[in-house]
Amino acid sequence: MSTTRIPAPLLAVAAIVSVQFGNAFAGSFFAQVGPLGAAAMRLAFGALILAVVVRPRVRSWDARTWAGVVGLGVALGGMNSLIYLAIHEIPLGVAVTVELFGPLAVAVAGIRRWVDAVWVLLALGGVALLGLEAGGTLSLLGLVLAAGAAAFWALYIVMSSRLGSRVRGVDGLAAAMVIAAVLVVPFGVVQASDAVVADPWLLAVFVLVALLTSAIPYALEFVALKTMPARVFGVLSSLGPAMAALAGLLVLHQLLAPVQLAAIVLVTAASIGVVATSRRPGAGAAPELVE
Repeated sequence: MSTTRIPAPLLAVAAIVSVQFGNAFAGSFFAQVGPLGAAAMRLAFGALILAVVVRPRVRSWDARTWAGVVGLGVALGGMNSLIYLAIHEIPLGVAVTVELFGPLAVAVAGIRRWVDAVWVLLALGGVALLGLEAGGTLSLLGLVLAAGAAAFWALYIVMSSRLGSRVRGVDGLAAAMVIAAVLVVPFGVVQASDAVVADPWLLAVFVLVALLTSAIPYALEFVALKTMPARVFGVLSSLGPAMAALAGLLVLHQLLAPVQLAAIVLVTAASIGVVATSRRPGAGAAPELVE
């Protein structure tokens, strides 16, 4: 079945599941290659996979399209490298919580009805509860890095939304992944190479990580953003921390605290609500793309 026949919100949720379960699988390996080494390997393999599978047709692109692709590549490189650097400084739950304010900012910017504000507030409440679970003294550097990742995530949503109508399929995403890899790999190649020389099986691990956390979810998101309002995607992204908690339970056998369960209820309610009350393009409303 073509992905164009699958509802865009379902594609976005599938992308979130892939990312969080991929990160849960790879969590115990990131320390071996370092934060930038992990980002470099994830982006390098992700770019290679997409370039081979998609084979983007770039000859017909004009300067404006290339500018959008470069902007998307910068966003991908920035959010992947900064979130790994943040996780190195502060707890994962806090880093993901802070990073999530990027897509939520996009959702807030797209508010047009009072009901939209209700869903955003519910999502914010759930994200805040997840952040309370971290505890301890937090590194200011880690918080700044996570905030930077949030800004790049917001840029990723906006650039994907704008670029989607200008290129065929996921051609723009494939090219942007190559640009992101070119930008990040030089900073992580030394540590990643040392780790792979010591343990060659890490190559297979990060090929799988690239599939689960980059190639598959980014392709699904890119297709989804062709027809789904960016604000809807922003609120759906609030499922990320909740899905991470579920992945931790099923893959890493981490028990959920009552506060985390409450957060899951809030963000899930917000995500269901935004999908149930969103205006469909086919019903007389055009997709709302962030300008």
